[in-house]
Amino acid sequence: MEYKDYYKILDIDKDASNAEIKKSYRKLAKKYHPDLNPDDQKAQEKFKEINEAYEVLGDEDKRKKYDTFGSSGGFTNGQNFDPSQYGFGNFGGGQTYTYTTEGGEGFSDFFNAFFGGGAGGGFDMSDIFGGGPSRARQPQAQRYESELNISLEEGYKGTTKTVSLRIGNENKSLSVKVPRGILPGKKIKIQGEKAGINGDIYFTINFIENKKMRLEGLDIYKEIDILPWDAALGTKKVVETLDGRIKVTITPNINTDTRIRIPKKGYRDMKGNRGDMYIQVNIVNPPKLTKEQKELYEKLRDM
Repeated sequence: MEYKDYYKILDIDKDASNAEIKKSYRKLAKKYHPDLNPDDQKAQEKFKEINEAYEVLGDEDKRKKYDTFGSSGGFTNGQNFDPSQYGFGNFGGGQTYTYTTEGGEGFSDFFNAFFGGGAGGGFDMSDIFGGGPSRARQPQAQRYESELNISLEEGYKGTTKTVSLRIGNENKSLSVKVPRGILPGKKIKIQGEKAGINGDIYFTINFIENKKMRLEGLDIYKEIDILPWDAALGTKKVVETLDGRIKVTITPNINTDTRIRIPKKGYRDMKGNRGDMYIQVNIVNPPKLTKEQKELYEKLRDM
Protein backbone atom coordinates (compact mmCIF):
# COMPACT_ATOMS: atom_id res chain seq x y z
CA MET A 1 0.00 0.00 0.00
CA GLU A 2 1.21 3.51 -0.81
CA TYR A 3 1.61 6.05 2.00
CA LYS A 4 0.02 9.44 1.31
CA ASP A 5 1.74 12.56 2.64
CA TYR A 6 -1.27 14.82 2.96
CA TYR A 7 0.83 17.76 4.17
CA LYS A 8 2.92 17.63 1.02
CA ILE A 9 -0.18 17.31 -1.16
CA LEU A 10 -1.65 20.50 0.38
CA ASP A 11 1.77 22.22 0.29
CA ILE A 12 1.76 23.06 4.01
CA ASP A 13 3.97 22.41 7.05
CA LYS A 14 3.07 19.74 9.57
CA ASP A 15 2.44 22.40 12.23
CA ALA A 16 0.05 24.35 9.98
CA SER A 17 -2.99 25.85 11.69
CA ASN A 18 -6.56 24.99 10.70
CA ALA A 19 -6.84 28.36 8.97
CA GLU A 20 -3.66 27.71 6.96
CA ILE A 21 -4.91 24.26 5.97
CA LYS A 22 -8.23 25.65 4.78
CA LYS A 23 -6.58 28.51 2.88
CA SER A 24 -4.22 26.20 1.02
CA TYR A 25 -7.02 23.74 0.27
CA ARG A 26 -9.26 26.43 -1.23
CA LYS A 27 -6.43 27.79 -3.36
CA LEU A 28 -5.45 24.39 -4.76
CA ALA A 29 -9.02 23.11 -5.15
CA LYS A 30 -9.92 26.16 -7.19
CA LYS A 31 -6.81 25.74 -9.37
CA TYR A 32 -7.41 22.05 -10.14
CA HIS A 33 -11.24 21.92 -10.09
CA PRO A 34 -12.62 19.65 -12.87
CA ASP A 35 -14.98 22.39 -14.09
CA LEU A 36 -11.96 24.57 -14.85
CA ASN A 37 -9.88 21.69 -16.27
CA PRO A 38 -12.43 19.57 -18.17
CA ASP A 39 -9.93 17.82 -20.44
CA ASP A 40 -6.96 17.61 -18.07
CA GLN A 41 -6.84 14.18 -16.46
CA LYS A 42 -3.77 15.05 -14.38
CA ALA A 43 -5.52 18.10 -12.92
CA GLN A 44 -8.57 16.01 -12.03
CA GLU A 45 -6.40 13.41 -10.28
CA LYS A 46 -4.68 16.23 -8.39
CA PHE A 47 -8.09 17.59 -7.39
CA LYS A 48 -9.05 14.23 -5.87
CA GLU A 49 -5.77 14.06 -3.95
CA ILE A 50 -6.33 17.57 -2.59
CA ASN A 51 -9.86 16.72 -1.45
CA GLU A 52 -8.68 13.54 0.24
CA ALA A 53 -5.88 15.40 2.03
CA TYR A 54 -8.29 18.07 3.29
CA GLU A 55 -10.79 15.41 4.41
CA VAL A 56 -8.09 14.18 6.80
CA LEU A 57 -6.18 17.32 7.83
CA GLY A 58 -9.33 19.42 8.05
CA ASP A 59 -10.77 17.07 10.69
CA GLU A 60 -9.14 17.19 14.12
CA ASP A 61 -9.68 13.51 14.98
CA LYS A 62 -8.60 12.21 11.58
CA ARG A 63 -5.52 14.45 11.61
CA LYS A 64 -4.47 13.20 15.05
CA LYS A 65 -4.81 9.57 13.99
CA TYR A 66 -2.92 10.23 10.76
CA ASP A 67 -0.10 12.11 12.55
CA THR A 68 0.28 9.34 15.13
CA PHE A 69 0.66 6.69 12.46
CA GLY A 70 3.01 8.79 10.32
CA SER A 71 5.37 9.61 13.18
CA SER A 72 5.57 5.96 14.20
CA GLY A 73 6.70 4.76 10.78
CA GLY A 74 8.70 7.70 9.46
CA PHE A 75 7.01 7.33 6.09
CA THR A 76 7.49 9.51 3.01
CA ASN A 77 5.02 10.27 0.25
CA GLY A 78 4.65 7.38 -2.20
CA GLN A 79 6.49 4.89 0.04
CA ASN A 80 5.04 1.39 -0.02
CA PHE A 81 4.40 -0.56 3.17
CA ASP A 82 2.69 -3.78 4.22
CA PRO A 83 -0.60 -2.84 5.92
CA SER A 84 -0.86 -6.19 7.68
CA GLN A 85 2.20 -5.27 9.76
CA TYR A 86 0.34 -2.32 11.23
CA GLY A 87 -2.91 -3.94 12.27
CA PHE A 88 -4.93 -3.21 9.17
CA GLY A 89 -6.15 -6.77 8.81
CA ASN A 90 -7.14 -8.21 5.46
CA PHE A 91 -7.66 -4.96 3.59
CA GLY A 92 -8.99 -5.20 0.10
CA GLY A 93 -11.16 -3.38 -2.37
CA GLY A 94 -14.43 -2.32 -0.77
CA GLN A 95 -16.87 0.50 -0.50
CA THR A 96 -15.34 3.94 -0.78
CA TYR A 97 -16.53 7.34 0.25
CA THR A 98 -15.93 10.35 -1.92
CA TYR A 99 -17.07 13.86 -2.61
CA THR A 100 -15.61 14.25 -6.08
CA THR A 101 -17.68 15.49 -9.01
CA GLU A 102 -19.12 13.21 -11.65
CA GLY A 103 -16.49 11.19 -13.42
CA GLY A 104 -14.19 11.08 -10.37
CA GLU A 105 -13.06 8.05 -8.41
CA GLY A 106 -13.25 7.09 -4.74
CA PHE A 107 -10.68 7.80 -2.07
CA SER A 108 -7.40 5.90 -2.11
CA ASP A 109 -6.90 2.52 -0.45
CA PHE A 110 -4.71 4.29 2.09
CA PHE A 111 -7.59 6.55 3.15
CA ASN A 112 -10.09 3.69 3.22
CA ALA A 113 -7.83 1.54 5.36
CA PHE A 114 -7.53 4.34 7.90
CA PHE A 115 -11.10 5.53 8.07
CA GLY A 116 -13.34 2.56 7.47
CA GLY A 117 -13.82 2.31 3.71
CA GLY A 118 -12.08 -1.02 3.06
CA ALA A 119 -12.90 -4.62 3.86
CA GLY A 120 -10.84 -4.37 7.01
CA GLY A 121 -13.15 -1.62 8.24
CA GLY A 122 -10.36 0.72 9.38
CA PHE A 123 -8.51 0.56 12.68
CA ASP A 124 -7.94 2.39 15.96
CA MET A 125 -4.73 3.24 17.78
CA SER A 126 -4.86 0.11 19.95
CA ASP A 127 -4.73 -2.01 16.80
CA ILE A 128 -1.33 -0.55 15.93
CA PHE A 129 0.35 0.12 19.24
CA GLY A 130 -1.42 -2.37 21.51
CA GLY A 131 -0.87 -5.42 19.35
CA GLY A 132 -4.56 -6.31 19.19
CA PRO A 133 -6.22 -7.57 16.04
CA SER A 134 -7.95 -5.18 13.70
CA ARG A 135 -11.72 -5.14 14.14
CA ALA A 136 -14.32 -4.73 11.45
CA ARG A 137 -16.63 -1.77 12.00
CA GLN A 138 -19.67 -0.25 10.44
CA PRO A 139 -18.82 2.77 8.29
CA GLN A 140 -19.31 6.04 10.13
CA ALA A 141 -21.32 8.86 8.60
CA GLN A 142 -19.07 10.84 6.29
CA ARG A 143 -18.75 14.55 5.58
CA TYR A 144 -18.54 15.11 1.86
CA GLU A 145 -17.29 18.37 0.40
CA SER A 146 -17.39 19.72 -3.12
CA GLU A 147 -17.57 23.07 -4.88
CA LEU A 148 -20.34 24.76 -6.81
CA ASN A 149 -19.56 27.38 -9.45
CA ILE A 150 -22.25 29.98 -10.09
CA SER A 151 -22.44 33.32 -11.86
CA LEU A 152 -22.61 36.65 -10.06
CA GLU A 153 -26.19 37.05 -11.28
CA GLU A 154 -27.18 33.61 -9.95
CA GLY A 155 -25.75 34.46 -6.54
CA TYR A 156 -27.60 37.77 -6.46
CA LYS A 157 -31.01 36.41 -7.50
CA GLY A 158 -30.71 32.87 -6.13
CA THR A 159 -30.99 29.73 -8.22
CA THR A 160 -31.36 25.96 -8.15
CA LYS A 161 -28.59 23.81 -9.65
CA THR A 162 -28.62 20.12 -10.48
CA VAL A 163 -25.30 18.58 -9.46
CA SER A 164 -23.99 15.09 -10.22
CA LEU A 165 -21.65 13.49 -7.69
CA ARG A 166 -19.97 10.13 -7.54
CA ILE A 167 -20.34 8.69 -4.04
CA GLY A 168 -18.44 5.45 -3.73
CA ASN A 169 -19.56 3.35 -6.68
CA GLU A 170 -22.78 5.27 -7.30
CA ASN A 171 -23.65 8.39 -9.23
CA LYS A 172 -25.97 10.70 -7.33
CA SER A 173 -27.96 13.59 -8.77
CA LEU A 174 -28.71 16.34 -6.26
CA SER A 175 -30.81 19.48 -6.48
CA VAL A 176 -28.97 22.30 -4.71
CA LYS A 177 -30.93 25.42 -3.85
CA VAL A 178 -28.66 28.47 -3.79
CA PRO A 179 -30.15 31.21 -1.59
CA ARG A 180 -30.36 34.78 -2.85
CA GLY A 181 -27.43 36.92 -1.71
CA ILE A 182 -24.97 34.14 -0.96
CA LEU A 183 -21.31 35.18 -1.05
CA PRO A 184 -18.21 33.38 -2.37
CA GLY A 185 -16.69 30.97 0.16
CA LYS A 186 -19.99 30.28 1.93
CA LYS A 187 -21.16 26.67 2.22
CA ILE A 188 -24.50 25.06 1.47
CA LYS A 189 -25.35 21.89 3.41
CA ILE A 190 -27.36 19.10 1.79
CA GLN A 191 -28.65 16.38 4.10
CA GLY A 192 -27.35 13.11 2.72
CA GLU A 193 -30.14 10.93 4.07
CA LYS A 194 -32.62 12.61 1.72
CA ALA A 195 -30.51 11.40 -1.20
CA GLY A 196 -29.70 8.00 0.29
CA ILE A 197 -26.15 9.02 1.19
CA ASN A 198 -24.41 8.11 4.45
CA GLY A 199 -23.38 11.63 5.43
CA ASP A 200 -24.05 15.26 4.59
CA ILE A 201 -22.68 17.15 1.60
CA TYR A 202 -21.21 20.64 1.87
CA PHE A 203 -20.86 22.76 -1.26
CA THR A 204 -18.44 25.69 -1.17
CA ILE A 205 -19.68 28.50 -3.41
CA ASN A 206 -17.39 29.96 -6.07
CA PHE A 207 -18.32 32.82 -8.41
CA ILE A 208 -17.34 32.32 -12.05
CA GLU A 209 -14.88 35.00 -13.13
CA ASN A 210 -16.48 37.83 -15.11
CA LYS A 211 -13.99 40.12 -16.83
CA LYS A 212 -16.50 42.93 -17.32
CA MET A 213 -18.08 42.82 -13.85
CA ARG A 214 -16.35 41.82 -10.63
CA LEU A 215 -17.34 41.69 -6.98
CA GLU A 216 -15.23 43.21 -4.18
CA GLY A 217 -16.96 42.85 -0.85
CA LEU A 218 -20.47 44.01 -1.69
CA ASP A 219 -19.34 46.54 -4.30
CA ILE A 220 -19.50 45.75 -8.01
CA TYR A 221 -16.95 47.11 -10.48
CA LYS A 222 -18.01 47.23 -14.12
CA GLU A 223 -16.02 48.39 -17.14
CA ILE A 224 -17.53 50.31 -20.07
CA ASP A 225 -15.90 51.39 -23.32
CA ILE A 226 -16.49 54.86 -24.79
CA LEU A 227 -15.21 56.52 -27.95
CA PRO A 228 -12.76 59.45 -27.80
CA TRP A 229 -15.30 62.08 -28.87
CA ASP A 230 -17.79 60.88 -26.25
CA ALA A 231 -15.04 61.17 -23.65
CA ALA A 232 -14.29 64.72 -24.78
CA LEU A 233 -17.85 65.97 -25.23
CA GLY A 234 -19.74 63.82 -22.73
CA THR A 235 -22.58 61.38 -23.42
CA LYS A 236 -25.05 58.99 -21.84
CA LYS A 237 -24.53 55.22 -21.74
CA VAL A 238 -26.97 52.41 -20.99
CA VAL A 239 -25.37 50.11 -18.41
CA GLU A 240 -26.49 46.65 -17.28
CA THR A 241 -26.77 46.20 -13.50
CA LEU A 242 -27.96 43.27 -11.40
CA ASP A 243 -31.38 44.95 -11.27
CA GLY A 244 -31.64 45.78 -14.97
CA ARG A 245 -30.52 48.60 -17.22
CA ILE A 246 -29.80 52.16 -16.11
CA LYS A 247 -28.66 55.28 -17.99
CA VAL A 248 -25.34 56.73 -16.81
CA THR A 249 -24.14 60.26 -17.60
CA ILE A 250 -20.56 60.53 -18.84
CA THR A 251 -19.27 64.01 -18.07
CA PRO A 252 -17.13 65.90 -20.64
CA ASN A 253 -13.33 65.52 -20.59
CA ILE A 254 -13.44 62.24 -18.67
CA ASN A 255 -10.24 60.16 -18.59
CA THR A 256 -9.56 56.44 -18.83
CA ASP A 257 -9.85 54.59 -15.49
CA THR A 258 -12.13 57.27 -14.04
CA ARG A 259 -14.73 55.62 -11.78
CA ILE A 260 -18.35 56.72 -11.56
CA ARG A 261 -20.12 55.66 -8.34
CA ILE A 262 -23.72 54.49 -8.55
CA PRO A 263 -25.05 54.20 -4.96
CA LYS A 264 -26.95 51.07 -3.90
CA LYS A 265 -26.52 49.27 -7.22
CA GLY A 266 -24.00 46.74 -5.95
CA TYR A 267 -24.51 43.27 -4.47
CA ARG A 268 -27.13 42.56 -1.81
CA ASP A 269 -26.18 39.88 0.74
CA MET A 270 -28.46 37.49 2.64
CA LYS A 271 -28.89 40.05 5.44
CA GLY A 272 -30.09 42.75 3.05
CA ASN A 273 -26.89 44.81 3.09
CA ARG A 274 -26.27 46.51 -0.27
CA GLY A 275 -23.08 47.72 -1.88
CA ASP A 276 -22.46 50.29 -4.61
CA MET A 277 -21.60 49.96 -8.28
CA TYR A 278 -18.50 51.62 -9.71
CA ILE A 279 -18.40 52.23 -13.46
CA GLN A 280 -14.82 52.29 -14.77
CA VAL A 281 -14.35 54.14 -18.06
CA ASN A 282 -12.11 52.83 -20.84
CA ILE A 283 -11.51 55.14 -23.81
CA VAL A 284 -11.14 53.07 -26.98
CA ASN A 285 -10.56 53.98 -30.62
CA PRO A 286 -13.04 52.86 -33.25
CA PRO A 287 -11.88 49.71 -35.08
CA LYS A 288 -11.90 51.59 -38.39
CA LEU A 289 -12.09 55.31 -39.24
CA THR A 290 -14.10 56.67 -42.12
CA LYS A 291 -12.42 59.14 -44.46
CA GLU A 292 -14.33 62.02 -42.84
CA GLN A 293 -13.40 60.93 -39.31
CA LYS A 294 -9.74 60.66 -40.29
CA GLU A 295 -9.79 64.17 -41.75
CA LEU A 296 -11.35 65.55 -38.57
CA TYR A 297 -8.66 63.84 -36.47
CA GLU A 298 -5.97 65.35 -38.69
CA LYS A 299 -7.49 68.81 -38.21
CA LEU A 300 -7.49 68.32 -34.44
CA ARG A 301 -3.85 67.20 -34.55
CA ASP A 302 -2.84 70.22 -36.62
CA MET A 303 -4.65 72.59 -34.26
